[in-house]
Amino acid sequence: MIDRLRSYLLRVPTVFRNVFFLAGATFAGWMLFFDENNMIVQYHRRHQLSDLSRKATYYRQEIARVDNQIEQLTTNSATQERYARENYMMKKDSEDVFVIVQR
Repeated sequence: MIDRLRSYLLRVPTVFRNVFFLAGATFAGWMLFFDENNMIVQYHRRHQLSDLSRKATYYRQEIARVDNQIEQLTTNSATQERYARENYMMKKDSEDVFVIVQR
């Protein structure tokens, strides 16, 4: 039985029988698959980071748009009137407002 095991071991190339190669391969396998920060976790984190970056860009654009609206509402009386009519359904004394609800 020992002779059979030796014959199998002699068929394996010497590079793969090296202690340093075995230790390195074991370490690489552990880091790739079993560690807390394995490759799957790193992939999910990278995907989450790109998603959060897209959201941050969107919110920066929205903040700029809202800042522009605030600027227009504080400086332009025509914009204030239009905003009040559209959002709060305010009207002039000589007008009637009809609200149409679409289903």
